[in-house]
Amino acid sequence: MRPGEVLRILGGNGTGKSSLLKAIVDVITPIEGTIYYLGKNVTQCRDVLIESTLYIGHAVGVKRLLSVEENLRWYCPDVSSDELNSALEHLGLWPFRDTLVTSLSAGQTKRVALARLWLSEKTLWLLDEPFSSLDAKGCTILENRIQQHVSLGGLVVLTTHQDLRLVSARDVVLLS
Repeated sequence: MRPGEVLRILGGNGTGKSSLLKAIVDVITPIEGTIYYLGKNVTQCRDVLIESTLYIGHAVGVKRLLSVEENLRWYCPDVSSDELNSALEHLGLWPFRDTLVTSLSAGQTKRVALARLWLSEKTLWLLDEPFSSLDAKGCTILENRIQQHVSLGGLVVLTTHQDLRLVSARDVVLLS
């Protein structure tokens, strides 16, 4: 995988797609095998990998008793108000910025988690089922953001059961 690419990990439920992403970011230790990143064993470049990676898991990882804006400030404390407001606008969350996440729909909650894609400067994005719970408009917004990221030299590894309309997407891993 090279900068400017999207890699979609395919496989049925329970085949290890999420576990693979977690192993890349050292959340879990693989039972066997070796994971390589840019030609190096990830154990040799763990610090660089973690520093350059944004991981958004299948569980959205937002604080349900915080507002939308409080969540984004928690995860991205150094972003400017303009950057934050722009992300909220892109995702249709501006009207909900002061709303507690617990009051949002599943799709809106997913958008809160995905807002980090507009606020982070990380090169490698690991996204576990990023399209789940999103409506058609949300899927289009996310596809456009992924395409923009890779057009600027970013890398995206994602798991999904949805068909992608990304020109740089490759399905190179099939787990069974």
